[in-house]
Amino acid sequence: MIHHHIRLAMRPDAPRDKVDEALEMLRRMGREIDAVAYGAVGRDVGGDFDYGAVFAVEDIEAYRAYMHAPLHRQVDEIGLPLVRNMVSYDLIDDGDPCTGELIRQIHAERFAGDPALVALIEGLGSYQGSGAPGR
Repeated sequence: MIHHHIRLAMRPDAPRDKVDEALEMLRRMGREIDAVAYGAVGRDVGGDFDYGAVFAVEDIEAYRAYMHAPLHRQVDEIGLPLVRNMVSYDLIDDGDPCTGELIRQIHAERFAGDPALVALIEGLGSYQGSGAPGR
């Protein structure tokens, strides 16, 4: 399994209704993207972030399908303008030493094919994780 985690600190001026919409869209990702085995979205406790999410997928092909799902891109479009800081990371329990590099490649492909997505990421105060452009 690959567990994809995100942590989000919202912009102070982010409208509450838009934040709620973005969170509901994240929840929809867990319900509607076939590649997702399960997901959870909620408040982030014990850090400098407001919300977090985790999505579990079976393998690297499911990870690719999740990352390239049209609903995922819609969530980026609606949610990222509301975010001040973001961290994304993956917990991998498959034992394959190549999985981490494959994850980085999937993110690189996604950003290379979508300059508008890169612009959304560049609009964040900070973004850390294996998927950050330029890594």
